Amino acid sequence: SWVSFVRRAKAPELPVVLLEDVGALTGLSFALLGVGLTLITGNPLFDALGTVMIGVLLVCIAIVLGIETKSLLIGEGANPADHDRIVDAIEAGPEVEKIIHMKTLYLGPDELMVAAKVALSADKPLREAADDIDEIEARIRAVVPAARVIYIEPDVYRPAIDPQPSTDVFVLKSSD
Repeated sequence: SWVSFVRRAKAPELPVVLLEDVGALTGLSFALLGVGLTLITGNPLFDALGTVMIGVLLVCIAIVLGIETKSLLIGEGANPADHDRIVDAIEAGPEVEKIIHMKTLYLGPDELMVAAKVALSADKPLREAADDIDEIEARIRAVVPAARVIYIEPDVYRPAIDPQPSTDVFVLKSSD
């Protein structure tokens, strides 16, 4: 549907053109209706009402475009299905112990950046770690071809010792 197209479009010019054309045709219909009713009835109120309807239509289109293209201006991540495929691709090999952190960001309509911090074995030599990273990148590109820019940071997973922050408070009073 048109609504899903406007919501899912990665190229901002496509929903702009679609909504601009729909707005133009709808605005022409409002103008025709307003002027036609004014000519038929002789009441200029219909012309003014048609003009107001065109203005409201343009404001609505501007709001929809602003909401839908905001994510393209400030950055939009991969959709949930692609995100899950990327996670599965990273975790598919035996070399990854855990995904510590991952972010995705569309750089253009067909270019996705993937940045992930993954836990590898602590005793793995650098050459093997580099080969493992190459395999991870190949698996990601196989499942999500738009993932063209991939940054994999190897690390060693260290679980938090005390995940609960301390709530103890010490009050020291000094005497003068």
